[in-house]
Amino acid sequence: MSFQEKLKKIFKKKEKKEPQTPAEKIKEFFKQLFYAAIAAFFIITFIIQNTRIPTGSMEDTILVGDFVLVNKFIYGSSSPRYIPFTETPLPYFTLPAFKDPKPTDIVVFEYPGDRDQLEPAEKGVNYVKRCIGTPGDTVEIRDKVVFVNGKEFWRPPYIKYYRGMIGLNLRPLPKGYAEPRIFPRGMPWNEDNYGPLVVPKKGMTIPINIYNVEQWRTTIDREFGKRVVEIRGNVVYIDGQPVSSYTFKKDYYFMMGDNRDDSLDSRFWGFVPRDAVVGEAFIILFSWDREIPFSELFRLLASVRTDRILKLIH
Repeated sequence: MSFQEKLKKIFKKKEKKEPQTPAEKIKEFFKQLFYAAIAAFFIITFIIQNTRIPTGSMEDTILVGDFVLVNKFIYGSSSPRYIPFTETPLPYFTLPAFKDPKPTDIVVFEYPGDRDQLEPAEKGVNYVKRCIGTPGDTVEIRDKVVFVNGKEFWRPPYIKYYRGMIGLNLRPLPKGYAEPRIFPRGMPWNEDNYGPLVVPKKGMTIPINIYNVEQWRTTIDREFGKRVVEIRGNVVYIDGQPVSSYTFKKDYYFMMGDNRDDSLDSRFWGFVPRDAVVGEAFIILFSWDREIPFSELFRLLASVRTDRILKLIH
C-alpha cells in the first residue's frame, strides 16, 4: 500500500449509515430525543433557565406574565437539590462563581421561608427581588427611602408605590408604628420606617443576650437546620451550650421588590443565605397577560406585550 493510500485510509471519513427500517428509524428518533433532553437538562441546570413572574412585587421593572431568563452560572450554579417533582433533598455541588450578588442586581433565589419558619412550607420555590444589602451592610428605611450604610440607595427607574397616594404626596407609615409581620419579630418597625439592621456576614460575631436574641433566633436556627436557640433563666443557649456571642457561618443578603408597597420581601421574612441564590434575571424573553385563559386564544395572542420581548432588565 502506497503512502498516499495509507493517508486516505487514515483520514477517510466514515459515512453515516442512515436508518433504513422503521424500527431503526424509531430507535434513531429516541436516541436523538435522549441527547436533546440531556443537553436541555445541562443548560437549565447550570447555565440559563426561564422563569415566569406570578406576582407584581417587581412592577414596573418586571410585570406579571413576563417570562424571564435567569443567568445561573454567573453566581455559581449548583446541581439539582431535590428529586424532580418532590421535596426529597439530594446531595449537590456548586460550580465556582464569576461574582457574588451586588447591590441593584435583580436576583432569583430559593425562598427561605416565612419569618419564623425553620424552612419553607414548599421547598424549591423561587422568588425574584432586587438586592439591596450585601453581607456586612446596614440597611435602613426612612419614610420609604432606602439607606445603605448611611447613604441613600439608588432608586430603580421603575420604582413603584401605591399606598397613601394623594396627588404627588406619599404618606408613609409613621416611625414607631410596629407592623406585627415585620422582620425581625418584636422590632418597633414597619415597611416604611425600618431598621437600622445589619446584614450578617460569614465570620461576623455579634453579642447575644436575652434582649436581642429574638432578632437573630430564626437566622441562627436556619444555620443549624434545627431549633437550637433557647432561653433558660437569663442565659441564652445555642445547641445546648450557654453563649454570650454568635459567629455567623454564612453570608446573607437583603432583598426588596421595586413595587415597594406591594412586596413581601426581606422586610417581612428576613435574610437570603448565599447558598439559596439561584441566578441573576437579565432579560425578558416574552410577555403576555396571564389573566386571559388559554381557551380564549385570540384574546391571548392579542395580549402579547411586543414592547417587552427581549427587553433587558436593569
